[in-house]
Amino acid sequence: MSADPPPTTPPRRAPAGAAVLREDVTEAIRTAVFEELAAVGYARMSIEGIARRAGVGKTAVYRRWKSKLALVLDLVSAVAAEGLPAPATGSLYGDVRALLEVAAHALRHPVASQVVPDLLVEATRHPEIADAIRAALLDGQHGVAAAVVRDAVARGELPEETDVDRALDLIVGPLYWRLVVVRGALPAGYLDGLAQSAVAALRA
Repeated sequence: MSADPPPTTPPRRAPAGAAVLREDVTEAIRTAVFEELAAVGYARMSIEGIARRAGVGKTAVYRRWKSKLALVLDLVSAVAAEGLPAPATGSLYGDVRALLEVAAHALRHPVASQVVPDLLVEATRHPEIADAIRAALLDGQHGVAAAVVRDAVARGELPEETDVDRALDLIVGPLYWRLVVVRGALPAGYLDGLAQSAVAALRA
């Protein structure tokens, strides 16, 4: 009589909380958040609306973020982490012009043109949003402006005492005013002229 085969251990079931989060679902939710922000604004945005737009259940959203504030803060922080590449064209004008091109492209995006002003309003009521916006919009741009100024000083195009904050105001400030506040179109040659004006002001 043959011996009974040794008992097999049944496969262990993974804990409910250990399920792997699908990246495609996460990306769909992130896209839906930006679209929902642009459509209804932060105050009226809801987890239900985000889930409906993403084509998922509310549980899928809550498994990733505990609230809409946590979700928005995560997205803004992700934008800040990506950062902007510092231009390296070999001249101050070229660097300023390249920086303006990148900023204009971002600010003209239909979602960004709606989301950024709305989040700036919400930042006055939510310190967490204010901190995230500062990191995404100010710290990243400040780092790029610092690199532009540093390279221009090294080439002898700007004096060593050039103030980075002033440089950032002169380069990006007028463009933000035009595209986000006034919401005006950019005529042909506008970025070229703005770059020339910014460079002249920095050298003054």
